[in-house]
Amino acid sequence: MNYYIIAGEASGDLHASNLMKELKVVDPKAQFRCWGGDLMKEQGATIVKHYRDLAFMGFTEVLMNLRTIFKNIDLCKKDISQNKPDVLILVDYPGFNLRIAEYAKTMGIKVFYYISPQVWAWKESRVHKIKRIVDKMFVILPFEKEFYQRYDYPVDFVGHPLLDAVNQFSIQENSLPLNSNKPIIALLPGSRKQEIATMLPLMLSMQKHYSDFQFVIAGAPSQNKEFYQTFIGDSEIKIVFNQTYQLLQKAEAALVTSGTATLEAALFGVPEVVCYKGGAISYAIAKKLVKVKYISLVNLIMDKEIVKELIQNELNETNLKIELDKLLVSNSRNIMLENYSELKLKLGGSGASKKTAELMFNYLQQ
Repeated sequence: MNYYIIAGEASGDLHASNLMKELKVVDPKAQFRCWGGDLMKEQGATIVKHYRDLAFMGFTEVLMNLRTIFKNIDLCKKDISQNKPDVLILVDYPGFNLRIAEYAKTMGIKVFYYISPQVWAWKESRVHKIKRIVDKMFVILPFEKEFYQRYDYPVDFVGHPLLDAVNQFSIQENSLPLNSNKPIIALLPGSRKQEIATMLPLMLSMQKHYSDFQFVIAGAPSQNKEFYQTFIGDSEIKIVFNQTYQLLQKAEAALVTSGTATLEAALFGVPEVVCYKGGAISYAIAKKLVKVKYISLVNLIMDKEIVKELIQNELNETNLKIELDKLLVSNSRNIMLENYSELKLKLGGSGASKKTAELMFNYLQQ
């Protein structure tokens, strides 16, 4: 079958690539045309557009890049119309993907959605649109199935694909290229230029307080070393690219920009502080619209604060040091690690990509 897959971010590239790997098992004749990244390309995808050209952060940034976004939407519609896939598989990235889903539906193409938009957090009214234009939804968070049931929309809960990614990695040998024997504090400042430029200087301000530790930055594959160097200057802080999991496996603690990385750190058992600071206008709008109590996936899934979230004005050098101190003390650290064990149980076990691929293929055969 011909699969058309759209992933607009680094995490989507990871999950889509693992799904493709499993789709090739159930459908050896699978052909993939995609919007995504290098991991999807490794699985044999023809990449129409790389996700690094698609990711814009915050309301103001989106407004500034509207012309580019609409050009990309038009390009995607034309490409789908020319290639006429058997199924369109959308991976998160709702602003773009829901528009494409609507178009594909008018063409009679099956629409599957893997990793639900966060409609439970904001724009809940989008559920009605999803019901109308998405044939099958595959959700990865335990509370999402119940959420959609309230709208009489049956969805498949498949478990979280990060469990597989982390489990597969944990059995590999770790070859992180670091010379120092000092314990590691990992810095995960995000993948987009805007968020890195905001978060990384604050994270780096911790170095002078912890001379017994080495600080290592997880570089985003969509950015180059020179970009990070502008923040690091002459300091000895190291950057590693495409080795985030190796870094987390060795880290004593982590400072993490909110997003998928908060869950990755938890699954590797790394105590973390979650950091987020956006543009003043974007944040003010988000605060009015977003309905959830937490910004990190870890706290959302557990429905309680088990990792500290420093948001907007609370994210400053003083608070960051207070919270990082706690992570390096055994009592606070042990409580967080116990909560991480409970988190893994809530996520529904391993095999999400395999389960999703089998369900998708079966639905397409019916």
